[in-house]
Amino acid sequence: MRDTLARKNNQSESRRARHNDSARRMVESLLEHADVRIDGERPWDIQVHDPRVFERALTYGNLGLGEAYMDGWWDVEWLDEFFHRILASGIEDQIRPMRLALHALRARLLNLQTSRKAWEVGESHYDLGNDFYEAMLDRRMTYTCGYWRDAEDLDSAQEAKLELLCRKLQLEPGMRVLDIGCGWGSFMKYAVEHYGVECVGLTISEEQVTRGREACQGLPVEFRQQDYRELDETFERIVSVGMFEHVGRKNHETFMEVAERCLSVDGIFVLHTIGKNETHTTPDPWIDKYIFPNGDLPSLVQIGNAAEGRFVTEDLHNFGADYDRTLMAWHQNFEAAWPRFRETYGERFYRMWRYYLLSCAGAFRARDIQLWQFVFTRKGLPGGYRRPDM
Repeated sequence: MRDTLARKNNQSESRRARHNDSARRMVESLLEHADVRIDGERPWDIQVHDPRVFERALTYGNLGLGEAYMDGWWDVEWLDEFFHRILASGIEDQIRPMRLALHALRARLLNLQTSRKAWEVGESHYDLGNDFYEAMLDRRMTYTCGYWRDAEDLDSAQEAKLELLCRKLQLEPGMRVLDIGCGWGSFMKYAVEHYGVECVGLTISEEQVTRGREACQGLPVEFRQQDYRELDETFERIVSVGMFEHVGRKNHETFMEVAERCLSVDGIFVLHTIGKNETHTTPDPWIDKYIFPNGDLPSLVQIGNAAEGRFVTEDLHNFGADYDRTLMAWHQNFEAAWPRFRETYGERFYRMWRYYLLSCAGAFRARDIQLWQFVFTRKGLPGGYRRPDM
């Protein structure tokens, strides 16, 4: 009996070894197109600690690759450059993991961003802890892409972005401004202090409301923990910075309907959002599971269709390459502050967060995803719209 069990175990181990070797050869062939080597000496080469990583990546795509990284099965010194090369080469398109078919169908057929589900990302991501985000972000707590054209550091890049938004909105003293997805209130505080406006901000994060109210105490700024679909008030200006990625394809038109009914006839609406190059793709399964549950990047077609008949598109500005530099600055801050948070969050969180920041930096570097700012009006501005020179 023992001999039989031993023989079966040996046969099973032999099969696993053959599967691992076959998967390794397949991955090795794919990586050649990205100039990435297995156990190579360059900082973007992958160092494998567990041979099962190859089959896991082929079976589950980026979900398997990311989870294997969190489990310590592989490492890369320059993780951002590894992803830049992978995505720029297009080899991810050659991997079609059948195990993720249900994920794709779920994203395409179901409304994953209903009024009830919309609160999940606030609880799991934005409510991690204000002290954690204070350590990672700029001094204003701006958790969106900075504008680096003339900036030398994260603080100045984020201030330049806030100033750019204010100028695009053509703010004037006394205007009432709505911020859909206001975060910790960096835009509202800046706009009130520099342009003399009044602001109402919506967020689904309790932590953001708490800190935002403290930071804006005494200013004409109102924080509301509220879903955007509940709003029916009139504002002269509307801005939404980094929130449309959470709206979802089933709700794009609803979002635009809310913006239309809340914007005065002669008002201006600026939409700042990450976007994808192709319409018929599904959310990244690893990002969906571990970072932004129910997130869904829009395409130009989806945004255009939702805005059609509701708004005139006055301007479209793409500075997605700036997100690479922003994410690398956040990563630098995260690494410097990590010793303070190690005991609270643990090693697996550290690897997860590092994977998140650096894989996204690589994606923007490869121009696989973009950052757009749209300027919308309801009827078109008389004489046209001129983008501010910044």
